[in-house]
Amino acid sequence: MIPVFNPTHIKELKNFLTEPRKIAITTHYKPDGDAIGSLLGLYNFLTSQKHKVKAIVPSDYPEFISFMKGNDKVINYENKPKQAEKYFREAEIIFCLDFNEQSRVEAMQHIMMDNSAIKVVIDHHIEPQIKADYVFSFPQSCATCELIYYFIYALKSDYKMKSDVAECLYTGIMTDTGSFRFSSMTADTHRIVAALMDTGMDHVKIHESVSDTFTEDRIRFLGYCLRDKMQLIHAFHASYISLSLTELDQFNHQTGDTEGIVNYPLNIKGVKMSALFTEKEDGGVKISFRSKGNFSVRDMAKKFFNGGGHHNAAGGRFDGSMDECVEHFISALNYYKAELMDADTLEN
Repeated sequence: MIPVFNPTHIKELKNFLTEPRKIAITTHYKPDGDAIGSLLGLYNFLTSQKHKVKAIVPSDYPEFISFMKGNDKVINYENKPKQAEKYFREAEIIFCLDFNEQSRVEAMQHIMMDNSAIKVVIDHHIEPQIKADYVFSFPQSCATCELIYYFIYALKSDYKMKSDVAECLYTGIMTDTGSFRFSSMTADTHRIVAALMDTGMDHVKIHESVSDTFTEDRIRFLGYCLRDKMQLIHAFHASYISLSLTELDQFNHQTGDTEGIVNYPLNIKGVKMSALFTEKEDGGVKISFRSKGNFSVRDMAKKFFNGGGHHNAAGGRFDGSMDECVEHFISALNYYKAELMDADTLEN
């Protein structure tokens, strides 16, 4: 899908960026591959255009996506709040990438918004709620990195894509499409990937960095989740995995260790939706949802779990115990029973 950016907005931003500016770029709490890929992809591009750019994240992120150029320049708000606040305050323009609500940056939202900087949102989630001067929101896009690719060329049509920028954008598209297998992938996206590869970037290194750098604890943790924790609910063609803080500690859990686990039950024939429940240190339960076919986990997340996301990939939270969360999930499955059993939903 090729997005059509508002030409007036693009012209205004191009004019604003014709001279060196102080820029801050940020993304959501607990960033994933698309978040960091878009953050550093835009960071490397704008830095090459002689702007003074600061990349700021609300929290830490998985080590397996820390290989991209510029990673050593990223400022973690949780570790350096005063420095992050200073750069937001000094910024003339702030780019908010891969999130559609201010709350997605958690404790950082006030310092991100309470300043005079121009705010630009670039995102592929539905219903953007951020108060911004420019909003480029395209839910049809497979990844925010795909939008950043088009945004770069909208700003500079004669730009010659560099391998460091390409590496970042490739990483985001790859991780947000399940290595190019989700239905959100289009022929246009494959053409972008081809153009990125034409820069000479090492796609093998990217795949190895993301997928082949697990610790022994993480591999054993995955085995535990699938053997001992995965529950199948055949009546609803559904599955869930629940993880307590004690279980996470048992396997020396690090940020990113639960990444992708929610997808595994979908490999079972007949399973059309999957949920991962993870106990939070500050109370409550973090939830990840995935589905195949026509069943919308976004709707379930929004209606029952204070969340949202995409049609086949969403997230939410539950303020209560794990047992209460699972019970609430079963009630939600009952609510959607007709859809979960529908022939069209089960066609894949």
